[in-house]
Amino acid sequence: MTSFITLLATSNAATGKTQSPLSMFVLIAAMAGVMYFALIRPQKKRQKEEQATRDNIQLGDEVTTIGGIIGKVVTIKEDSITIETGVGSDSSKIKFSRWSISSNNTATAKIEAERKAAKEAEEAERAARIEENAGKSNKKKSKKNKDSLED
Repeated sequence: MTSFITLLATSNAATGKTQSPLSMFVLIAAMAGVMYFALIRPQKKRQKEEQATRDNIQLGDEVTTIGGIIGKVVTIKEDSITIETGVGSDSSKIKFSRWSISSNNTATAKIEAERKAAKEAEEAERAARIEENAGKSNKKKSKKNKDSLED
C-alpha cells in the first residue's frame, strides 16, 4: 500500500504537478473502504453464520469437525460437545471444543429437503397453470369453430 502511494507521489513529481493532501487522504480512505467491503465484511458474515450453526446444534445431530471427523452428537455442554463415531461395537466417543465443529449435516440436510420440496411444489403449480391455460385456449378455439360453422 505504501509503495502505491509512493508511486503516485513520484509520478506526480515527475510530471511537475503537485497533489493536495486532501486528495491523498480521499485515496487512502477509498482504499480502506474497498478493503473493508472486499475482505473484512464477508469474513465477519461467515463467522456469524458458523457461530449460529454451532449454537443451534442439538442432541442426535450429525456434525463434521474441522478435522473431518463425522459423528452424532451425544452430549452438549457450554463449551464442549461429545460426538459418537462409528456404529455398534466399533463406536467411540470423542469430546471436542464447540468451536471445532465445522458443519451440522442434519440441519444442512433439512434445509436441502425444504428447498427441494419448495421447488417441486413450484413446478407442480407451474404445470397446473400451463394445463389450465391450455384448457382455456382449447375452449376458445372450439367456440370459434362453432361460430364459423353456424355462419
